[in-house]
Amino acid sequence: MSNVKLANIRACVFDAYGTLFDVNSAAEQVQDILGEMWLPLAEVWRTKQLQYTWLRSLTGHHADFWEVTGDALDFALDSVKLSDPDLRARLLDLYLHLRAYPEVKGTLSALKASGLRSAILSNGSSAMLSSAVTNAGIGSLLDAVLSADEAGVFKPHPSVYQLAVDQLGVAPSEICFVSSNGWDAYSAKAFGFQVIWCNRFGQPSERIPATPDGQITHLTELLAAVGVE
Repeated sequence: MSNVKLANIRACVFDAYGTLFDVNSAAEQVQDILGEMWLPLAEVWRTKQLQYTWLRSLTGHHADFWEVTGDALDFALDSVKLSDPDLRARLLDLYLHLRAYPEVKGTLSALKASGLRSAILSNGSSAMLSSAVTNAGIGSLLDAVLSADEAGVFKPHPSVYQLAVDQLGVAPSEICFVSSNGWDAYSAKAFGFQVIWCNRFGQPSERIPATPDGQITHLTELLAAVGVE
């Protein structure tokens, strides 16, 4: 990671999907049915899920993330030429119970012990986020779980990032925003947060405003950046 040290941080705000929760874990758990197709399906599902959020935001046709997730799954299943209602239902149920990355609970626990506040800010619907948080057993470690539905538009619209400022009552510059999605990390920096990009898979730099303050590959590396020993 870069040796960045952020100053005057009062809260850490995390993206959910891909940052705290492994978005591929739903398809991975049905390898018994999908075989080697599980990863291509997971990748198309995620790509279309993101594309649909951006398209809906641009065209003013908002739907909650659960509907978008189902639409994206239908596209993904079509892309691998599968039509199986039972499999579709199973995948959607698994998406409500995505695995948290192994270091999530320890990182959040350390932040809480240090006195820093922690929150989730996600495109996910409130019900989806509640299910994922409960499944991971991290509810007691979070001060807020914020859904883009409250803004009626998806990230990276600035009104979504503003939700964290309003809820936590701190300035954007006092928030360390953490996302594994490059487009989200760069956009959050452009909004005014201090930003750590958790670049788990070595993605190249984005070509959009503005550059995150630092990169890590594992959430435990966040602790040093915000001064938690």
